[in-house]
Amino acid sequence: MAEATATGLARFVDAGIGVASCLVGLDGSDDIEAVVTKALRSRSWEVVVVGGGIRKPDDQLELFERIINCVHRHAPQAAIAFNSTPTDTLDAAARWLDAPG
Repeated sequence: MAEATATGLARFVDAGIGVASCLVGLDGSDDIEAVVTKALRSRSWEVVVVGGGIRKPDDQLELFERIINCVHRHAPQAAIAFNSTPTDTLDAAARWLDAPG
C-alpha cells in the first residue's frame, strides 16, 4: 500500500501539481478528526480526495461521514473526489481540476 501511495503522489509531481497527503491510522492510533482538521486548515484546497480505505469498507461508514463533514466544515470551497486505488488519485483529483489525468 505504501508503494502504491508513493506512486500515486509521484503522478502529481510529474504533472506539476502540488499535492499533500493526510494518512491516518485506522487502527485507532490517531485522533483522525484532529489529524484531518489540521491538514485541511494548513492551506486552501481546490480538491480533497478521500481514499477507498476510508470510503469502501462498510465498517468505516461512520468514519467516512465524519471525514466528509470535516472537509465540508474546514474546506468548504474544495471539491470532494474519490479514488479507487492510491495510484488513481490524480485521476480523481483531475476530474475537478483543469489538469491532465
